[in-house]
Amino acid sequence: MKAVILAGGEGTRLRPLTSNQPKPMMPVANRPMMEHIVRLLAEHGFDDIVVTVAFLANHIRTYFGDGSDFGVRMRYATEDTPLGTAGSVRNAADELDETFLVISGDVLTDIDLSAFVKAHRSTGAAGSIALKRVDDPVEFGIVITHDDGSIDRFLEKPTWGQVFSDTINTGIYVLEPEVFDFIHKGEVVDFSSDVFPAILKRGKPLFGYVAEGYWEDVGTLEAYLRAHQDILDGKVNIEIDGFRLGEDVWLGEGAEVDPDARIDGPAIIGSNCLIEAGAHVREYTVLGRDVVVKHDASIVRSVVHEHAYLGPAVRLRGTVIGRSCDLRAHAAVEEGAVLGDECFVGEGAVVNPGVKVYPFKTVEAGAVVTSSIVWESRGARTLFGRRGVAGLANVDITPEVATRLAMAYGTSLKKGAVVSTSRDTSRVARALKRSIIGGLNLSGVNVEDVELATVPLTRFQVRNSMTDGGITVRLSPKDPNSVEIRILDNEGRDIDEAAQRKIERLLQREDFRRAFAGDIGDIVFPPRSLEYYTAALEASVDKGRLRERAFKVVLDYSFGASSLVMPAVLAKLGADVLAVNPFAATRSRGSADDRTERIQRIGELVRASASDLGMVIDPDGETGTVVDDTGHMLDPEQALLALLTLVAEARPGARVALPVSVSKQAERIASERGAEIVWTKLSASNLMEVASSDRVDFAASQESGFIWPDFLPAYDATATLVKLLDLLAVTGHKLSEIVATLPAVHIAHETVPTPWERKGAVMREMVERAKGRDVVLVDGVKILHPDGWALVLPDPEEPIVHVWAEAGTDNEATQLAAEYARRIAQIV
Repeated sequence: MKAVILAGGEGTRLRPLTSNQPKPMMPVANRPMMEHIVRLLAEHGFDDIVVTVAFLANHIRTYFGDGSDFGVRMRYATEDTPLGTAGSVRNAADELDETFLVISGDVLTDIDLSAFVKAHRSTGAAGSIALKRVDDPVEFGIVITHDDGSIDRFLEKPTWGQVFSDTINTGIYVLEPEVFDFIHKGEVVDFSSDVFPAILKRGKPLFGYVAEGYWEDVGTLEAYLRAHQDILDGKVNIEIDGFRLGEDVWLGEGAEVDPDARIDGPAIIGSNCLIEAGAHVREYTVLGRDVVVKHDASIVRSVVHEHAYLGPAVRLRGTVIGRSCDLRAHAAVEEGAVLGDECFVGEGAVVNPGVKVYPFKTVEAGAVVTSSIVWESRGARTLFGRRGVAGLANVDITPEVATRLAMAYGTSLKKGAVVSTSRDTSRVARALKRSIIGGLNLSGVNVEDVELATVPLTRFQVRNSMTDGGITVRLSPKDPNSVEIRILDNEGRDIDEAAQRKIERLLQREDFRRAFAGDIGDIVFPPRSLEYYTAALEASVDKGRLRERAFKVVLDYSFGASSLVMPAVLAKLGADVLAVNPFAATRSRGSADDRTERIQRIGELVRASASDLGMVIDPDGETGTVVDDTGHMLDPEQALLALLTLVAEARPGARVALPVSVSKQAERIASERGAEIVWTKLSASNLMEVASSDRVDFAASQESGFIWPDFLPAYDATATLVKLLDLLAVTGHKLSEIVATLPAVHIAHETVPTPWERKGAVMREMVERAKGRDVVLVDGVKILHPDGWALVLPDPEEPIVHVWAEAGTDNEATQLAAEYARRIAQIV
């Protein structure tokens, strides 16, 4: 007889396991699901099989070939577009000129197909449907039959009020070729909703056959695990590879189990598996072929696909692990979590219950993953990075994540606290900020919403209003598809590591304070925040001197919120401004090339208008690129040294805070002008912390971030422009004159891939090898050389170590950095 296997579904409910393989190829008891169907068909005499394929069809064709390995003849009918269950069978109509059976390739069943065909032939009907009695019919299509078995009507996924029967449609049919009269070629048609009702309407009979035996629609991850438990309990009659040990353990060919390992059945151990001493494989566990289980690992009620590696003391509980996954020591994957193929889970990482990690992702050592990791994203060791909490918009950072983060932050504050919030011009920031405000209010925290504002204005509002903290949401400056949520302390600075860890702990435990109805926080919109900011910035400079100088400047606002701030400031200082992109709007951030073109355009406008300088302000309002009066763009190092020169000249005895990776030329400039340098860590939070204390006049990063503590101890592009104009007015210089005096800087940078567990060893070795040389240990290890220095610093977010080196020439700096990189590689 002939049969049709429907194998074109994508299996979206089974993702991430079906992200890169068709659902019928999902392993069940270490064989593709569809192989069990093919064997069942062959057992009942169906030796001529047509397979309808669509999604990743070559996976199926390659595995089954012509069917000869399974004792059948197999051909394939390909759907270019989905045609529905009936449409896909119609696609194979040329092969189906006699009674045939239709069955899904993604179910698990041992129904007696021979008895089903016999029953159909006794009715003389156009078609018969295999029915099954189930306890919960709501998720399936119900079939209501008369006493003689003929079908009365169909109900697709009814409500409980419509459940008049517990017999469901299994999707297994015996049909006569006449059914093709009811299926139009090339159209999307389903049997249960289109073809069968049309047959009944025409007055032709259809019969239902209540089948005995096992049937499971393996359509969800829960059903997938349940199907394996049913196999191990003997509820379904299928062939399991391997030798049966006792009543309930199957051991595949070539599998090695240490005598000190413990296996509690029922369980399946695939071929060539290795289970070391101390490992514990518990009930309802299925290991695919070539799985390695290291010592002290514990696995229970889990399915592990082939070629997986489970490191020492790994813990799996009620989970599914995809093909070729690598789980390192002490990693844990909890109940209901799923890893797609070829995922890496670092040492000590935890994948929380219900989390889905899509194929080829990395969960770093020590990470606790609380939400699903989808395409293009990854797990991180900590929630907070260099710029707050960041991730793909509406993928990593969803409204749910934003709300939970806000509730964790609100819980870390006292009930009734006040938090300032703001956003940039993007639509995603607007939406996420609403979720954040909801989370804060629900944790009993009041909100002052500054609405659209730059980061510096938000910081100023926190300090000026004396609120308890702040949150600002905006697109990442490096990736227009990513969003950043930055949390501020009561001084307007980025929160420190202790506060970050507290929020992370609350979020991981979901230990949120849930305010009663009467304690829900309120939302207010503070008036005149921009006016207060403007007045404070004006007060920090000599307005009369600036008006007298009457600077001409060219500004590119990058469609950011600075366009709301800057005009009010510069107008009161008497500056003549030529503005580009002078309004706030949602725009694509564009590429690096686009930004370079805009900077060049500003340079041309500066020269054409004989302006004193130009500036391209980044959308967040914190940083920007300066262009001097000749149209020359200052790179970050030049901008830092130029501002340092002006500050040291205008303010005798100035104290300046700089990261330890800044050029030695900064020391020379400061020393020649009587200024003092305070060295800091490279992180922005540490630079801000130092800038707000110790009588610091100026602080700068190497990423165009400049801090003016007498106004605001944080990066602020508006303040930088105003202060730069003030310094030029004080000294009487043109900016190009300062740039012309700057010494050349020769710094090289290298990165060395370094596992997290080796970073400590690298730093210890570098300190030991530096004995006899002067060493600076402010951040990382900075080793001083006669004509320069080298700085070795582990990255806080990536498994790499950075090397910066400075010398007398570019070539010497490159060689010095390469030498230290080579030493680190040897240690690793």
